[in-house]
Amino acid sequence: MTLKFIARLRSSRVVVQDQLEVPDQAAVGGGGDGEDCCWAKLPPELLREVLLMIEDSETRWPQRKTVVACAGVCSSWRLIVKEIVKFPEISGKLTFPISVKQPGPKDGLLHCFIKRNRSTHTYCLYLSLTNALTDDGKFLLAARKHKRPTHNDYIISLRAEDMSRGSSSYVGKLRSNYLGNRYTILAGQSAHTGSKMAKNHSPRLPNLKHASSKVHLVNYSMAHISYELEVFGSRGPRRMQCIMGTIPTASTAPEEPARAWSEFSGLNTDIFQSNPIAHSEPASMGNFLSGSLCGQKNGALVLINKAPRWNEQLHCWCLNFHGRVTVASVKNFQLVASPENRKIVLQFGKVGKDLFTMDYQYPISAFQAFAICLSSFDTKVACE
Repeated sequence: MTLKFIARLRSSRVVVQDQLEVPDQAAVGGGGDGEDCCWAKLPPELLREVLLMIEDSETRWPQRKTVVACAGVCSSWRLIVKEIVKFPEISGKLTFPISVKQPGPKDGLLHCFIKRNRSTHTYCLYLSLTNALTDDGKFLLAARKHKRPTHNDYIISLRAEDMSRGSSSYVGKLRSNYLGNRYTILAGQSAHTGSKMAKNHSPRLPNLKHASSKVHLVNYSMAHISYELEVFGSRGPRRMQCIMGTIPTASTAPEEPARAWSEFSGLNTDIFQSNPIAHSEPASMGNFLSGSLCGQKNGALVLINKAPRWNEQLHCWCLNFHGRVTVASVKNFQLVASPENRKIVLQFGKVGKDLFTMDYQYPISAFQAFAICLSSFDTKVACE
C-alpha cells in the first residue's frame, strides 16, 4: 500500500518550494490547502502510519524527496510530516533546504565533502551517501570567491548555477580582511516584499507579466574566525579560533535540551534581534576585520583548533582524523570547544588534489561549517 501512495505522489504534479512551509497553491487536486482532494480525507491514524513507513524507508538523500513531496499534498499531510520528520540534531538527516542552517546531529559527525574548481574559484559541498571518502554525494551548497581591492568575499548559495547575492537561493557569505587572517560569516535573510509593477500609463490594470519580484536582503553576522600570525614559524601549522555569535557556550553542555525547530536557523530575524549574542552591528564587523577583538565573545561559543602533535618518525605535525583525511596539508584542522574537550565539532582535511572531507556535528550547522572551511582555502599573507 505504501508503494501505491508513493507512485501516486510521484505521478502527481506536486510543487515543493525550497522552504519548510509549502504554499497553499502547491496543494494537489483541490483549491486552497487541498482539503477537497481525496488524499486529505484519509483517516489521520492510517495517514500517520503510511508517512512513518515512508520516513523509515528513506535513509539517504536521493529518496528523501518523497518525504518532501508528502508535505506538499495538503495542510493535513504537511502537519503530520512536520511531526514525523525530525530536525538534523535528532535525526541526523538533512531533509529540507532549511536543514543546512540548523545544528547538525548530536550523536556523531555528519560526513560531507567539498569539491574545489580552481579555474572558476568555486567550491561545492556534498553530503556523503556512503562511508567511502568519495561518492556521488548529494549537493548541499556552493560558494564562489570574489576578489575585492581590500578583502575577499565568498558568496554561498543553494544553487551552483545561481550564486548572485540578489538571488532567492542566496544563503550568506564569508568576508575576509586584507591580510586573510580574520573572517566574518554573514547569514542572508531574504524577504519577498511583493511585486514591483512596471510603469504603465494606461488606466487599465498592468500586465502581470511585467511584474518583477523584488527581494530585500539583510546580512546578519553569525560568527568570527581569526588565525594567529606566524605560529610555529612560516611553515608550521595554523592556529585558529571561531567565535560563534549565534550559539551560546551552554549549547555544548551534555544536559543541553534539544532546540526548537526555528532556533539557530538563521532564517528568522526575530531570533537575531531578541538574542544579544546573535545580533551584530556592522561596526563590530569592521572592528573585528581590522583587528579588534574587544566585546566579541559576550558568552558566545568559542571553537579552537585541536593542537597537532609532532611525529618524530614522520617529521611532521599530525592529527588523528580516523581515516577521513589522507593527504598532509596546512589546511587540515579539527575544531573543539576547549583544549580539555575531546569532542570534535568540525574537522576538515584533504583527500585529493581538489577534494576535501568536511565532518561536522551539533551545535554548528552545515552552512557555518562550510563557511569556516572556506576560510581555510583563502590566501593568508601574514599567516604562512
